[in-house]
Amino acid sequence: MTVARTFNRRDWLKVAAAGSASALLGGCATGIRGPVEYRRPLSLRPFARPNIDMSLITHTRVGLRPYRPGGFVVKGERFGDKLVIHNYGHGGGGITMSWGSSMLAVRELPDLADKRAAVLGGGIMGLTTARLLQERGWSVTIHAKALSPDTTSDVAGGLWAPTSVFRLGDETPEFLAQFVEALRYSHDVFSKQAGRGIGVNWVENYYLSRERNQPRDFYYLDRWPELFPSIAELSPGEHPFSAPYALRHLSLLIEPAIYLPRLMGEIRQAGGTIEQREMRGLDDVLALSQPVVFNCTGLGARELFGDTELTPVRGQLAFMPADERVDYVTHGSGEGLLYMFPRADGILLGGAYERGASHLEPDATTTERIVREHGRQARAMRV
Repeated sequence: MTVARTFNRRDWLKVAAAGSASALLGGCATGIRGPVEYRRPLSLRPFARPNIDMSLITHTRVGLRPYRPGGFVVKGERFGDKLVIHNYGHGGGGITMSWGSSMLAVRELPDLADKRAAVLGGGIMGLTTARLLQERGWSVTIHAKALSPDTTSDVAGGLWAPTSVFRLGDETPEFLAQFVEALRYSHDVFSKQAGRGIGVNWVENYYLSRERNQPRDFYYLDRWPELFPSIAELSPGEHPFSAPYALRHLSLLIEPAIYLPRLMGEIRQAGGTIEQREMRGLDDVLALSQPVVFNCTGLGARELFGDTELTPVRGQLAFMPADERVDYVTHGSGEGLLYMFPRADGILLGGAYERGASHLEPDATTTERIVREHGRQARAMRV
């Protein structure tokens, strides 16, 4: 995969203008335009309209993002002769940041003769931390309240994008430096894994908007466009969606239902132990026999280690059966936070972003809104 050069917004407009002829196929030499068949310039495949209806929903899932306005925590903390290395609080970007944040955490290790480590948490952060430890010759035991398919990471959409990792404007220079290092490291790891049949693939994204300038939430496209190849801003008539504007780029999509079990298998194959066990307090943590403990508990760090900055952000997803014709991602263009991800385990429809909410029961009204808005958008496509 060739990574595009750095684009600013002026460049996007030039690319969109230059690419408009290839984005639209159809018409005739007389200037009388016939039916337009919209094809993706990156793949030359035609768009397929997803069939979205409440009658097709197979199940819903709810997850709680572990959000900290100041950003995630990676640091060591001493409790007597026990070293606890924290690696938690990644908001909606846990999968995205996983390999990079875990690299930063493992880098905190001192040079010890006793190379036994306990990892708390069975989600993506705990699993990637465990694998990096094993690669450095450490013996690893994972203690987790929940294991895949019941972790917060299993409820993640899996699109590679640092969404809601920190509150813009609140980041310190120190945090931003570690954030960028982790972001680039993770991107490098996932990019090398793409297309190998392990649940990591490149996918076309379309951010739909009524305004030419995209929402502030997608700041990362401005700051690190080289991580999102083929950025182009498409104007009305250059895409099949009902929204006037579409910002297109490639991004990695990680499928938790495939990727997490594979990681667990690698950990066990390398001699690691995975135990389903909840830490009920700090005393349980300090009673562990290993000299080093990695805290990858996400929201659990609020109770275990007193981090009151941690806030749950509730998300809700609805799933339909997979449709191999639908192989592109959409964001926006409707009421509430909307996104559609095509995965092997089904077409995922989001979403919700409820800061401070912590109930895990699916809400019927939310599901109806998600399906209604996605269905309206699909029916309005010009295909």
